[in-house]
Amino acid sequence: MVSLSTLCYIEKDDQYLMLHRTVKKNDINKDKWIGVGGHFEKGESPEECLLREVKEETGYTLTSWKYRGIVTFIYGEDVTEYMSLYTADGFEGEAIPCDEGQLEWVEKKKIEELELWEGDKIFFRLLEEGQPFFSLKLVYDKGAELQYAALDGKTLELG
Repeated sequence: MVSLSTLCYIEKDDQYLMLHRTVKKNDINKDKWIGVGGHFEKGESPEECLLREVKEETGYTLTSWKYRGIVTFIYGEDVTEYMSLYTADGFEGEAIPCDEGQLEWVEKKKIEELELWEGDKIFFRLLEEGQPFFSLKLVYDKGAELQYAALDGKTLELG
């Protein structure tokens, strides 16, 4: 299965808005903390998907965002996802409850204390370092263990 998605980390006061995925059954992200986003609908551009998904999951309308990178996420033999990664520092509107889990503002320095995908720690570091647009490939086995990572086509050392 190949899919296209967006993922956004909304920033405010040195915090990211994080989604603790606790609701959906058979969720590949079950119990993980991630940003907000989701899969493309037919005919959508990455930005259209970003804006729609953020609005649906948070109630916010983004007013300022930046396309930070493309993440190739491979999970086992069945899942390949091309995820457009964004950060946003401007939004308006009122927060709404999310039907996929709990939304919470988390201090950036405390992000790594959360239950994250190992590969997410890599792109959080890249975001923190102000890395220009990047391509990150993350390969996981069916046990959700990170097996391989590459940044801009160059293998990264794990661990």
